[in-house]
Amino acid sequence: MSGLFISFEGGEGGGKSTQVAKLAAWLEAQGQALLVTRQPGGTAYGKRIRELILTPNADEQLSSRAELFLYLADRAHHVDTVIRPALNEGYIVLCDRYTDSTLAYQGYGRQLNVAELQLLNDLATQYLKPDHTFWFDLDPQVGLTRIQVRAGLDRLEQEAAIFHDRVRNGYATLAAADPERWVRVDAAQNPDVIFTFLCHQLTQWCPQLRL
Repeated sequence: MSGLFISFEGGEGGGKSTQVAKLAAWLEAQGQALLVTRQPGGTAYGKRIRELILTPNADEQLSSRAELFLYLADRAHHVDTVIRPALNEGYIVLCDRYTDSTLAYQGYGRQLNVAELQLLNDLATQYLKPDHTFWFDLDPQVGLTRIQVRAGLDRLEQEAAIFHDRVRNGYATLAAADPERWVRVDAAQNPDVIFTFLCHQLTQWCPQLRL
């Protein structure tokens, strides 16, 4: 594969989705072949799965293992039909959440077995890993405060503070284990400062890009 695969990870309220959109506009302005997608929800099936996972349901709680396999189903279809074909065509792929979200949220957050989750991720993706991962690191309390202005919080956003603390610690563990792939982003900074930092990183990976 000749494309470049970049994933964006982090807890709630870190601003990664906003930065993905800004980076996409910057890359498109330079004529780059680009795919912007997300997990879950990057396909028609994925949108339905996303709704199942994230919509709160007071009458029935989704079990942690059922939640996990919904994410994996979305991921397998997404990789097969969207991400891998784009990479084969030489596209830059920007993906808002990928396999590390499962490790952080279902592994460290839900406290499922991380080693088993890694194997399941490999099965779902056929070992497709990002070339680079931006981790938007932010104090969970700050992030949760930021998202309070939203009309309605989803299932994960409604989790207790201790869950979000475990997720952040999980991301820190994952990043420390693979420093060549991970780039920590201080998500408490001004969004313009963050955007400039991301652009500089991308020019290191893609010399054809201009600041």
